[in-house]
Amino acid sequence: MKKSRNGLYIAVALVAIVGVVAYFIYTSERFERIKPTIEAPSILYWNLKKPLEITISDNVALGSYSITMSDGRKRVMLDKQELTNGKKRVTLQIKPPVDLELKDRAVLEIEATDKSFWNFVGNKAKKVVKLYIDAKKPQLNLINNSYAITKGGSALVIFECRDKNLKDFYIKTNFGKKFYAEPFYKEGFYAALIAWPITQRKFRADIVAFDKANNRAKVHIPLYLRNKRYKVSKINLTDSFLQGKIAVLAEDYPEIAMLSLEEKFRFINEKLREANEKLIHTYASKVPKRRIDNFVIKPFYPLKNAAAVASFGTHRYYYYNGKLISESYHLGLDLASVKRAPVRASNPGVVIFADYNGIYGNMPLISHGLGLYTLYGHCSTLLVRKGDRVKVNQLIAKTGNTGLALGDHLHFGVLVQGIEVRPSEWMDKRWIKLNITQILEEAKRIIDTQE
Repeated sequence: MKKSRNGLYIAVALVAIVGVVAYFIYTSERFERIKPTIEAPSILYWNLKKPLEITISDNVALGSYSITMSDGRKRVMLDKQELTNGKKRVTLQIKPPVDLELKDRAVLEIEATDKSFWNFVGNKAKKVVKLYIDAKKPQLNLINNSYAITKGGSALVIFECRDKNLKDFYIKTNFGKKFYAEPFYKEGFYAALIAWPITQRKFRADIVAFDKANNRAKVHIPLYLRNKRYKVSKINLTDSFLQGKIAVLAEDYPEIAMLSLEEKFRFINEKLREANEKLIHTYASKVPKRRIDNFVIKPFYPLKNAAAVASFGTHRYYYYNGKLISESYHLGLDLASVKRAPVRASNPGVVIFADYNGIYGNMPLISHGLGLYTLYGHCSTLLVRKGDRVKVNQLIAKTGNTGLALGDHLHFGVLVQGIEVRPSEWMDKRWIKLNITQILEEAKRIIDTQE
């Protein structure tokens, strides 16, 4: 009986010891079971101009790594290291091997082990990366463009862009704005409207293209720059205006209820204006992706028998009691005729916004394609809804004085990819012919001769 008990105690002790050892192995870093991480995508495009950067890491310590490359006929060892310094992370620069012919494709194999005693040899990780070799920059050719661009105005550009691994392309400007192009006429050709904002003193535009291997092509757009001076207006604010229109607008914003009339005006003219214009720019920045063969546009004439009562581009300075308190730019053309006059669409398009928009009041915004948009502010009545397709001469609204407007009139705005431009250009039949219609027709003839 005693021997039986002793055997039981020994068995229990052995089980306990085994349990403790198992627990130690299970929880010890020396026996951890997490594989190293190899930071690399499964597919990489490589222009051979810069080393490939591969990072290998482990949660405790790396043990070894090896890197091989194959061109389909020959396989070479690029690097192999045993690590003894307990590093958790190494970043490797993989250069093109001189003894491989890297012309089109290759395969990169990375293997790594850690310092763990698990499985006696540690945890292993392996990554196979398909390499696509591309050392050729995208094909980028300027086909045609408007001869000139005026400060505050628009221009048209047609170009060719091709690459089997094309990643992105756009028109880059000196002020940070990117203009995107719409497919035009035949495969590989594109058209884009661009704009020179009135707030920018200089203008430069370049077409840039990038492929997946980071090859880059760049072509300058040779535009004759026509600088234009816009009006400066000094406006003295009256108490009746501040206590009337401004006070009424301010009622919609309880956060400014305790501000003075001067501060309320500054909020509406600056903060609210900024928010309203941000909405407009967001809606009017999109460019269609479908291919077009033509872009037929007629002069815009939204209000019959109207007189211009405020110009585009005027830099307005507002004074109260002899002190400058705020400023803004007038980014449209104000037209007036009679109260609640009919506003009509001069060109077909799609209504992308039709609602109240702060200082612009009731405002339809219409897309006409190629990144061209028209805006109709201060309307009393909206006769279209978002998503409506409008036809030429369709009644879309009636003039009014909603928003930051004193008298009944129409604020007519034109935008190119979210940039306000001179409405007068798009109301001029000759300008449209020289800068849009003829440029497109000439571009098609050039494209046809290339085939």
